Amino acid sequence: MAKPRIYMHDVSPRDGFQNEAVFIETADKIAFINQLSQCGFAKIEATSFTSPKAIPALRDAEVVMHEIERVAGVEYTVLIPNVRGAERALACGIDEANLVMSVSETHNRANLRMTREQSMAQLGQIIEVLQQQTLAKPVAVNVSLSTTFGCPMEGDIAEAEVLKLIDNFARQGVRRITLCDTTGMAFPSQVRRLCRKAKANYPEVTFTLHFHNTRGLAQSNVLAAIDAGIDRFDAALGGIGGCPYAPGASGNACTEEVVHMLELEGFDTGIDLQKLLQVGAVLPSLVQHDVPSQILKAGHRLTTHPAPAYVQETGQPKPKDAAVGVIA
Repeated sequence: MAKPRIYMHDVSPRDGFQNEAVFIETADKIAFINQLSQCGFAKIEATSFTSPKAIPALRDAEVVMHEIERVAGVEYTVLIPNVRGAERALACGIDEANLVMSVSETHNRANLRMTREQSMAQLGQIIEVLQQQTLAKPVAVNVSLSTTFGCPMEGDIAEAEVLKLIDNFARQGVRRITLCDTTGMAFPSQVRRLCRKAKANYPEVTFTLHFHNTRGLAQSNVLAAIDAGIDRFDAALGGIGGCPYAPGASGNACTEEVVHMLELEGFDTGIDLQKLLQVGAVLPSLVQHDVPSQILKAGHRLTTHPAPAYVQETGQPKPKDAAVGVIA
């Protein structure tokens, strides 16, 4: 029996680049997104229409959105924090608006400087603006719920609180919701349980899962979510990005590692992995530091290497002075 199609969303141009200390030049961002667009993604999170003072790394949002080469079949989504950001984004021909708030009250205050009630009211205003726009092509609305699986300041998050927020936005006509493991606290049985409840209670909503690899569980959590019927996932090329409120946290789930795993397990992601690895190879030079991706270092599972010269030369024993390695 054929395994289901899995739809991958790469968030590195926004969620990844916004955390970088070095400003990535606009032309480099555009070229990077254009390369990602050729890899087979269902969606790319291209930038953020947050105030340039708040996130200077993405101060070139308008230019990026106007100058990238759109590829048919790829949705270009952007993060929108307020009504002003929505107005700016709508002028750039976006496909989707991504709105964010935290399930955790403490994390929401720390990250957005607002209470959850204030965030819900603000997002409600943005949703109304987006739903009333009269463009030829309607703009989809996605709400990302941060700290769905745990908060580094509050600990566990009650499933009831997550479902209450899903209900709030579903009642406003939102049909796309991302459940975010913002600080890498999720574990497989928790993921499986919550995803099953969310899908059963809100069958009209398309859910995306967004994992971080803070504790090395991102790929296990992806498989648990698939087992619960989820078929859409965020990830970041190279595993870049992260949450400033999780000390020592690593970045997002690594796109190429997730794709590599799913490919080996027989899932169709639509991604050209070799092409993606070529794009990933330039990432360290863009961000000017090494990235967490292990696949970029080790290559595909079936990447082969030449045998040592003494093995290739028939009848030649290993040199006596060569180190002997016993590897299990």
